[in-house]
Amino acid sequence: MTATHCPYCALQCGMRLDLAAAAPAAPGPAAGPTAVLASARTLPVTVSGRAFPTNRGGLCQKGWTSASVLVAPDRLTTPLVRGADGALHPAGWTETLDHLAERLRAIRNEHGADAVAVFGGGGLTNEKAYQLGKFARLALGTANIDYNGRFCMSSAAAAANRSLGLDRGLPFPVTDLDGAQAVLLVGSNPAETMPPFVAHLAGARARGGLVVVDPRRSATAELAADGAGVHLQPTAGTDLALLLGLAHVVVAEGLSDDDYLAARTSGLERMRGFLAAWWPERTEQVTGVPAAEIRRVARLLADASPARRGGGAYILTGRGLEQSRQGTDGATAAINLALLLGLVGRVGSGYGTLTGQGNGQGGREHGQKADQLPGYRSITDPTARTHVAGVWGVDPASIPGPGKPAVELLDSLGRADGPRALLVHGSNILVSAPDARAVRDRLAALDLLVVSDVVLSETAASADVVLPVLQWAEEEGTMTSLEGRVLRRRRALDGPAGARSELWVMAELARRLEAPGTWSTDPAVVFDELARASAGGRADYAGLSHARLDAHEAATDGADDAGLFWPVPSPEHPGTPRVFLDGFPTADGRARLVSVDHRGPVDVLDADHPVHLVTGRVLQQYQSGAQTRRVPELAAAAPEAYVEIHPLLADLYGVDEGDTVRLTSRRGTALAQARLTRSARPDTVFMPFHWPGAGSVNRLTTSATDPVSGMPEFKVATVRIEVVGPAELDAERALADAHTARELAGGAA
Repeated sequence: MTATHCPYCALQCGMRLDLAAAAPAAPGPAAGPTAVLASARTLPVTVSGRAFPTNRGGLCQKGWTSASVLVAPDRLTTPLVRGADGALHPAGWTETLDHLAERLRAIRNEHGADAVAVFGGGGLTNEKAYQLGKFARLALGTANIDYNGRFCMSSAAAAANRSLGLDRGLPFPVTDLDGAQAVLLVGSNPAETMPPFVAHLAGARARGGLVVVDPRRSATAELAADGAGVHLQPTAGTDLALLLGLAHVVVAEGLSDDDYLAARTSGLERMRGFLAAWWPERTEQVTGVPAAEIRRVARLLADASPARRGGGAYILTGRGLEQSRQGTDGATAAINLALLLGLVGRVGSGYGTLTGQGNGQGGREHGQKADQLPGYRSITDPTARTHVAGVWGVDPASIPGPGKPAVELLDSLGRADGPRALLVHGSNILVSAPDARAVRDRLAALDLLVVSDVVLSETAASADVVLPVLQWAEEEGTMTSLEGRVLRRRRALDGPAGARSELWVMAELARRLEAPGTWSTDPAVVFDELARASAGGRADYAGLSHARLDAHEAATDGADDAGLFWPVPSPEHPGTPRVFLDGFPTADGRARLVSVDHRGPVDVLDADHPVHLVTGRVLQQYQSGAQTRRVPELAAAAPEAYVEIHPLLADLYGVDEGDTVRLTSRRGTALAQARLTRSARPDTVFMPFHWPGAGSVNRLTTSATDPVSGMPEFKVATVRIEVVGPAELDAERALADAHTARELAGGAA
């Protein structure tokens, strides 16, 4: 038996993998711990939930079926190199890495070190994320490294850093939510994205205090409405305005915690002026949410706050608020509301954001962001550079400065002054990046595209070199949950004979490129180096090691204090489950009330694009779908793209249930099957983003970004709707298939 954690979201549910019980799977539904997998393949392990604070033995459908990913039919088992005929061909590791080193060296010599770029992922272990940042800066000498967490957590991180002095998704254990009287959830649908999390909302729901803000009547919004809570359904892209309206009521009606504000915050007087303009009736005009509901929710939160001796209130945000050109300001507005109510840094109340990717928290702490060094240090801070350089054994001047954030980096690929080569680790950018057709063109303009993956994802299929790497159950390492809880990922079985650890790949390339420093392939040794590099930083792991984490888990055995919460500055330190209790890590020790205002989405409604589009996830799929689309049960439950349309809107455009419709934005088109539902607003359609090709909704999304965080505006666009007839549908699909065939055959130019 191997105790480990789920390979999917940042809830990092505890699970058990058992080799001895593995048996041929037979057809059947995947409904729980005794589910039989719908596959004729023999699975290498069986999966069961185990006692752990976040999931308490439960798993979602993705977790129960996660063993199927280990035997994906197109699992990569040998390097692939694109030949003169345009096709990918198997090759040996030695010749492939020799070829890669030669190509990388030639590109650097001709165009400079920044002509090679690296794109990482929020699913990489802490060890791989750390080593990738070190590899980019020392072995390649490039400033150009960023990762797909820029698409996920960057706005919330930027807001927390400037307001609170520290970014930790949930600055408290998730179990603290169990006792809440009220929870305001803005822009998140955990009932589908991380189902075991919903159990922690049960107390607030039972008390009538669950409030969900979402343009859709999502599964989570249904829980609120059915539990005598509140579903606020604003116009797409107006969440920030709604938060300003709630804050206005808190100040105007004297509901704020004035003693807390005086003792622990700064910036209140300036904020009063900004909030004065957002009285409920004006907020209603912008958001469509009735003024009476705005007042009701503000009072509900205030009644639950510590100032009124309530049972505790929490404000939680998600990507619906943050994936916006005003995402940092949106998250800031949520923090402001929490500060006005005196929630932050109090036991039993708080503010937090729901990190999405499995290691979204740890992945952004240790150096794969364009502007960061390990420990959540700024790459422009001379003291930080000196410290990290000392750990790496190099001159601080040899560490490059900040690079381009993800969207800017992708747009620069193959251009005259941009990178000529890209190395991708743990990301499927052809599906997950905004304005996906433009990204496809940029990848095609590269001289060299290298993808490390476990399956032939859409991005891997277009690469010049594909490197087969290990996945979750085949490797040792650590992950950091959405609560800042550092956890051990453990190896349960060997990977395919031809697959290699990314730590090994980086070490071998570093040796060929004559990189300075040491390059271990042992995850425990790499983690020890990470701990030293993070010492004294915001995300301080100095007191952690694989051995300490193993011993702590054995001692706690699934109790609420399982895992250790950073910061852990020394081996004797017990960890920090709740930050901010004794102050804020800002210059004056106070949280900052940062005045923000609403601007709205970059896409506006017009005669050609008269309908709002919002995007999101569904229960059975995850991120770009590279893993989940290969699991038979999940693929059967959610096989293709669809679009939710309100019956009134469908009637206006002559759309019937099951019709194929074309959505057209200012950037491109996508095809999807219509689902008529009253969960959508009559002026808004919803489409999930897990599918490639003609059903890729990211063909429609804009690459406009938040000026502070670099976050693209995934969540809101404007489109027109047209029913597609059978002949036209065949032609459109043939065109999409032709594009895919060219990508598979041609790779980068």
